[in-house]
Amino acid sequence: MESPEFPASMRNHGANGGGPKRKRSIMDSSPGSIGHHDIHEHEHEDDDDGSPETKGRRLPGVKRACNECRQQKLRCDVIQEPFQSCSRCNRLKLECKIESNFKRIGKRSKHAEMEKEIEKLRRLVMAAKSQGFVIEEEEDIHSQLQSPVVNNSQYSHTRNPSLMGSDEAVSSLLHLKRGGSYNLPRIVRELEDFRVTEDDERELFREYFSNYDPFLPFLNHSQTPDQYYQQNPLLYWAIISVACRRYSQDPTFLTKLSGPLTRLLWSTVGEVPQSYYAVKALCLLCTWPLPTSTSSSDPTHILGGVMMKTATGIGLHRPNHINDFSRFPVELNKDGLHDRIKTWAVCNIVAQTIGTGYGQPASTLYDWTLAIRPGDSGPFSLGPELEARLQIERFCDKVSKEMYSNASDPRGVAGDEHRAMLMRVYRREFNELHALILSRDVSPIVRLHLKAAGLHLRLAGFFDSSTTPGYVDDLMGLWRATTNFLDYIFDGDGDCPEQYRYQVNDGFLLKYATNYIQQMLVAGGFALLKLLRSFFAKSIDFNRGRDLFHKTIRAIRTTSVVQNDLYWRLAELMVQIWNGARIDGTIQSYQGAGADDTDPAIDDSLQLKVRCRHSMSLVFDSIWHWREEYQARGRGTLDALKQPTNPDSANESSASSTHLDTTLAPPSHGLPAAMSLGTSNGGLTPSGASGLGTASAALLSMGNYESYDVWDPQNWMLDGLLDFNYTFVPPIEGA
Repeated sequence: MESPEFPASMRNHGANGGGPKRKRSIMDSSPGSIGHHDIHEHEHEDDDDGSPETKGRRLPGVKRACNECRQQKLRCDVIQEPFQSCSRCNRLKLECKIESNFKRIGKRSKHAEMEKEIEKLRRLVMAAKSQGFVIEEEEDIHSQLQSPVVNNSQYSHTRNPSLMGSDEAVSSLLHLKRGGSYNLPRIVRELEDFRVTEDDERELFREYFSNYDPFLPFLNHSQTPDQYYQQNPLLYWAIISVACRRYSQDPTFLTKLSGPLTRLLWSTVGEVPQSYYAVKALCLLCTWPLPTSTSSSDPTHILGGVMMKTATGIGLHRPNHINDFSRFPVELNKDGLHDRIKTWAVCNIVAQTIGTGYGQPASTLYDWTLAIRPGDSGPFSLGPELEARLQIERFCDKVSKEMYSNASDPRGVAGDEHRAMLMRVYRREFNELHALILSRDVSPIVRLHLKAAGLHLRLAGFFDSSTTPGYVDDLMGLWRATTNFLDYIFDGDGDCPEQYRYQVNDGFLLKYATNYIQQMLVAGGFALLKLLRSFFAKSIDFNRGRDLFHKTIRAIRTTSVVQNDLYWRLAELMVQIWNGARIDGTIQSYQGAGADDTDPAIDDSLQLKVRCRHSMSLVFDSIWHWREEYQARGRGTLDALKQPTNPDSANESSASSTHLDTTLAPPSHGLPAAMSLGTSNGGLTPSGASGLGTASAALLSMGNYESYDVWDPQNWMLDGLLDFNYTFVPPIEGA
């Protein structure tokens, strides 16, 4: 390699040109370093070419300088025998030693190596920045990197293994914002730009199995997070997404994870999953969907169909003949067979709750695999919790198919006489199921689903006409089923087994509620609202119904994962209908109903206009009423929600209503009052008025119904309102 300072033709002239080799002049040494010993030393160094012959010609007793002095070409007074360090090394506290194979290092080559090292350190600093580290002082680090010497750090980098080893100097220049600690957390998983540390992963899995798994107990507690990730990445991230709904350590986790998880979900579905672990992930994402502010963006109904079709496609419904659905031979042991049977049972439970909650036909398949086998302890045994849940959901399936799947009616609803007969049959069957479930040591979660099934059955009373035999008795049964469900979710059960006591304390059933429980809670609130605004209010305790309605509004807001999501909006809608009816005098006419003994005049005001959504037709009918009577006439709006409306407040709309008082505010659900929500064409904030014209216009156009998608369970409910953009959803506080 040619020198940048001298051309090759000017070097080694003696060797190439035939001239004698020039000896180094004594004057090449630095001033003050000339001495008798140095003269002999330098002469012998120049003549020494390192060959054995040269070493053999070295005269005995010739004095050598130490390594440090030779490197600097300085005079050295080291004494070899007995060895005594030179004065320069003693003064500078250097290690004085003499090595026969020592060679001087040129300054230019050393500087080049240092420049390469500095450039490498700069790249590592930039990589550390991209991993979330914070530079303590940019200028100080720059000056340190420019320095010819960068001291090694004593700290070890535990966050990124690529920054360990010889590059420990970088970790000493970086620190976390909190306290400048060098004990940095280790990233264990990444999904796009969302990262989970080892501590967060451990805490989130503990959160899931402590608070969410009891609602759907089918995952293995003994498996590690790494095992779940190896089984299927979507299953791992589904567990994380469910657990971070109420994660107090970092309330922004759900917001950050929503976008990457949604893309992973649809990419997995698009690749046609062939693993039943992906089916488990779909079960979780259908039970606890990602929050949304409008029903048109809720994919749960679609995912429920994908879940069932994927399960049957890989043969979960025929676990004993799994090879009929596989290209490769599969041998299942007892545990593997049991896990597949349990997953198939959970698929049907989830699919049934989707059908019931969204008012759609359920895509369930109750066949031989899920047949009840009393006393069976083999792999087909599901355990008391799942077995009871499966019995309850099969009952709901029979109610939906018999009452709302009439082939002779264009809307599928059974006739009045047929429905009345079915109601008597299913009332008796429900009482038997109720006695059977309560005779077991099952959890309050199972008992809550049992009461939800009773409400599902009794909501058919809104389809009856005033001339139907036993009409008032059916309404009274509906009132009891509604109050029983709501009282249980609020107050729990006093005689539940001791191991399940935690499920009836501290609002457990509300904070960790599934999407289905939220839907039935909304149905119960609308049932109260409709009954209290009708002639039937004179037949019940109106004050108790009003207090229960207030508690229901509070409970729905408590179940919301983020403020202004779909359920938060439905609660606001209920309050506006309640206040509007109170101001119109509809409710006041039924207060003090027990003052006289006159029977109320029975009319058809409780009948539904919307009758195609099974038992949930009540919810959709009530929302149609709000759109026509309140929103379209400017008496209520869900836009620009700053504060939740107070039931019985003096005003009607959320924009002018008084704030929710402390007796109605959820005590453990301190959601932020100001929430920034965004749409695809720009951000809209509830605290601002910009962009509300478009949303209001979309809501006010009541005639354009052809654009609604038929599959969407609530496609015409709250469309045109603010939609979630997960980049702008604020954190959940106090959850």
